[in-house]
Amino acid sequence: MKRLLAWLLLSLSSLAGYAADRPNVVILLADDQGWGDLSLNGNTNLATPNLDALGRSGARFDRFFVCPVCAPTRAELLTGRYHLRGGVRGVSSGDERLNLDERTLAEAFRAAGYATGAFGKWHNGSQWPYHPNARGFDEYYGFTSGHWAEYFDAHLEHNGEPVRGQGYITDDLTTHALAFIAQNRARPFFCYVPYNVPHSPFTVPEEDWRHFKDQPMPQRGQDGADEDLPVTRCVAAMNVNLDRNVGRVLRRLDELHLAANTIVVYFTDNGPNSYRWNGGMKGRKGSTDEGGVRSPLFVRWPGRIAPGTTLAPIAGAIDLLPTLTSLAGVPLPGSKPLDGRDLSPLLLGQTTEWPDRRIFSHWAGRASVRTQRYRLDTTGGLFDLQADPSQSRNIAADQPAVAAELRQALATWRTETGVGTKAAVRPFTVGYPAFPRSPLPARDGVAHGGAKRSSGAPNSSFFTRWQSTDDSLTWDIAVATAGTYGVAIDYTCPVADAGSTIEVSFNGNKITGTVAPGWDPPFYTNQDTLPRPAQESPAKEFHSLDLGSIRLEKGAGPLTLRALKIPGASVMDVRRVTLTLLPPTP
Repeated sequence: MKRLLAWLLLSLSSLAGYAADRPNVVILLADDQGWGDLSLNGNTNLATPNLDALGRSGARFDRFFVCPVCAPTRAELLTGRYHLRGGVRGVSSGDERLNLDERTLAEAFRAAGYATGAFGKWHNGSQWPYHPNARGFDEYYGFTSGHWAEYFDAHLEHNGEPVRGQGYITDDLTTHALAFIAQNRARPFFCYVPYNVPHSPFTVPEEDWRHFKDQPMPQRGQDGADEDLPVTRCVAAMNVNLDRNVGRVLRRLDELHLAANTIVVYFTDNGPNSYRWNGGMKGRKGSTDEGGVRSPLFVRWPGRIAPGTTLAPIAGAIDLLPTLTSLAGVPLPGSKPLDGRDLSPLLLGQTTEWPDRRIFSHWAGRASVRTQRYRLDTTGGLFDLQADPSQSRNIAADQPAVAAELRQALATWRTETGVGTKAAVRPFTVGYPAFPRSPLPARDGVAHGGAKRSSGAPNSSFFTRWQSTDDSLTWDIAVATAGTYGVAIDYTCPVADAGSTIEVSFNGNKITGTVAPGWDPPFYTNQDTLPRPAQESPAKEFHSLDLGSIRLEKGAGPLTLRALKIPGASVMDVRRVTLTLLPPTP
């Protein structure tokens, strides 16, 4: 026993020494902010002084590329590999989950002795072992879905347990990140802050909105006829709020005397989520054209990265893992081959020579490829982005050899990464003792019969219109541990409809209960600055219905929720079913 204790103390001492001289890392990620949403990049409709200062105080990449949508970019940041290789093929219903055999950036830093924390929109899996606490983060505060319906006093989670946020979500996430930084100021830390703005719904504090609600927007997008000016104004207000929160992070690093030994990274996850000014580039969020995948990238490390550095070589989200581990002297997290390159020689001014490369972009079967000079688009058109930055003139006929080479490269990449192939079936995981609470939100389930989702987009939706015993809700799950599970349902139900008898079943085991009491709150009225788009689910306060416990055996199959008796006009609305593995009884 003494030998074991001595070995543990020696190991911990070695680990602490290994991490002691490492720089801290802070990654700030915006959601649906376009390259053109910063005043540093020429936007005159707003001012982003903190982001502008961050960009000038270190290195700026002129052409940095992410994915057309959210979850894939996050996966590429975490793994240094194209998102398709890691199983991320969508943004909801399980397609956003990062394969369990992928090792993450957070795992690399935690293994090197860093405190690791994430604060915000995760979007790469909700249940253990896909949850951020299972992917290298000691501390997690935020929400795991693609986007959220609540921006004020939001229902969030802290290390898997439900909590209620305070105030505007961007302010709240920043506050928790600042607390993590202060708590770990005496040791190296890796702090990841994936914000969820300016993603819709378009919502911002009144004090930010009043500066923009009547303001002219003289700088318009190239698709002027499609631009919604109130949306442009609200996005500008959301970006100004975000800029202020970035300033809070930078000031806290200064106050704690940590700035000199902290690498700060800022970028966005895709192109703009509406038609607005974006430097004249073609495409927006969801597009594999330049405007859909170009993002700012700022990297600051005082004393190591020269202020005012502008880097011309193309780079991408896949490069961040090898670059940050290299800068920090942290070993790579796994043995799988990376798609990204280590950019540290460029950042540290060790070279000006950089070989040309290809960066591939993909979404929903559409793909394009970018070199330093050209982009081959998803239709096979070739564009010279140096001579034609608006991507307006197809020169494939003028440059047939270049077009043919890039078409072949894109075809090979599509085959290697499985573009167009059917994704493997992956049930939602339940029953891990290390993380006994397994939420099964509506976005991960399927409605049958007349029951429907509250919106077209699964994220942050709930099931509604459940009115018949022929209707049911199912979740395809895999139970990892046989045992007794508590069953709770987040529900609402008109008072007059209370009393339905419901059943939850899985592979022959079942539990029944009664929907009571009635609980029928109105939709929130404090969440939206602009009317909520049709694809966005409304939000309301759900209560928890405790059904009791059920025996679940290890194995896979559908967890089914159905009604046996309906005395009123409907059963209930369902936001989530939660299964909690209970401790064995003595």
